[in-house]
Amino acid sequence: MSGHNKWSKIKHQKASTDARKSKVFSKLVRFITVEAKKAKGDKNAPGLRVAIEKARAENMPADNIERAITKASASSEELEQVVYECYGPGGAAIIVEGYTDNRNRTAQEIKFILSHNGGSLAAPGSALWAFQKNTEGKLEAQSPIELPDEDLEKLAQLIDELEEHDDVSEVYTNAA
Repeated sequence: MSGHNKWSKIKHQKASTDARKSKVFSKLVRFITVEAKKAKGDKNAPGLRVAIEKARAENMPADNIERAITKASASSEELEQVVYECYGPGGAAIIVEGYTDNRNRTAQEIKFILSHNGGSLAAPGSALWAFQKNTEGKLEAQSPIELPDEDLEKLAQLIDELEEHDDVSEVYTNAA
């Protein structure tokens, strides 16, 4: 009975948790890199400090954080923040925030994900009106809308696919 011993179980569980951590850490490294470039490596800058606190909250090792900061000051690669406003199934407003090195590629990939899940890309300002920033700088829905169960399932699938994309860091929706 191959694959049924204790070590195999541990190995498979560790592989799945490591894959999840890797995805989160890579998104955090992008966030730290962008903020470190803005702050020119100054760890006391508010944006970089927030990025470091987010990384520490996810138990990211300190040497990985330091490496991301030094990499940002040494590299010439430019990552820029992008915000896409979308509408999903049932007319739910969706805001997608991310960091990318190629705005055109990311826009097309986001459009592709939206079109396959019953969503569409909207014009700037057409979905942002439904949100307001809280004290932590995160977006919250001003007036959440109720959706039927069928649309909620489609919306959940769409949000999962968007979050799987490497360039996407946050996804907000006004669905209750």
